[in-house]
Amino acid sequence: QGQLEESGGGSVQPGGSLRLSCSVSGFPQSDHCFGWFRQAPWKFREKIAFIVNRGNTFYTETVKGRFTISVDNAKNTLFLQMNSLIPEDTALYYCVANRIVARLTYSGDECRRRDYDNWGQGTEVTVSS
Repeated sequence: QGQLEESGGGSVQPGGSLRLSCSVSGFPQSDHCFGWFRQAPWKFREKIAFIVNRGNTFYTETVKGRFTISVDNAKNTLFLQMNSLIPEDTALYYCVANRIVARLTYSGDECRRRDYDNWGQGTEVTVSS
């Protein structure tokens, strides 16, 4: 297996957008769930978005309609497009991967409930005026 590495974090004003990227080389999309967690200062880690091999996705309510998770197989990259950012989105964002059985179909929620054992180092997002 490879290593996960996030990029694309930064500072943005409320209402702005950012796109996070995560290199997933070594983690074939065909047999992995991918996702994004975040952890804000003094808060518990939060599961926010997941995607699985059939294209099924899951979004937590706090980001639904604003964030979009996707995978580019040709570039071996996982993305998180974040629009309409609010100060409450300020956090350290981590990409994750977990191996699944390729021949099975998983829902996005099943992806969310898995125990993730592959983590990136995190990229920081700050939303402030």
